[in-house]
Amino acid sequence: MLNNKLYDILKYIAQIVLPAIGTLYFALAQIWKLPLGEEIVGSITAIDTFLGVLLGISSIQYNKEDK
Repeated sequence: MLNNKLYDILKYIAQIVLPAIGTLYFALAQIWKLPLGEEIVGSITAIDTFLGVLLGISSIQYNKEDK
């Protein structure tokens, strides 16, 4: 179970930070020929999806306890 502050921080990371980093790296990798663009963005997306699932489970459990 996550406390509210940790939940809010992780939610911000999952919704804002990781997608922004992935988009930034993908764009820069295309422009500047940086290495492993697809692999890095794919990894960021996988981590973000996993984090989203964990947050969703936490939210469901929290809402069940509220009732």
